[in-house]
Amino acid sequence: MTLQRYSFATPAACLCLFLLAAPGAQATGVATCDSGKPESWQSQDRLSALLKEKGWQVRRIKVDGGCYEVYALNEKGERVEAYFHPRTFAPVPAGAKGHKG
Repeated sequence: MTLQRYSFATPAACLCLFLLAAPGAQATGVATCDSGKPESWQSQDRLSALLKEKGWQVRRIKVDGGCYEVYALNEKGERVEAYFHPRTFAPVPAGAKGHKG
């Protein structure tokens, strides 16, 4: 096996690295939900109550990308940032850009 050396000092090499990295960066974007009109969503208070029943300490819930984004401490006391579909409360995986939950 032959090892090749690459110099990343040239602008062309930097551009190539950027273009190679760009698709991966897009895949780790913010979750989005196909959630319809906000009038059809369940309330943030209901989501908060359900999570509290599971032992979570909810700090904040906000809308992000059509999903509910929750900042909380989970049942293990770990800080979490989790996404939930606002109609079903189904968990939306972080980085699931274009998720149609």
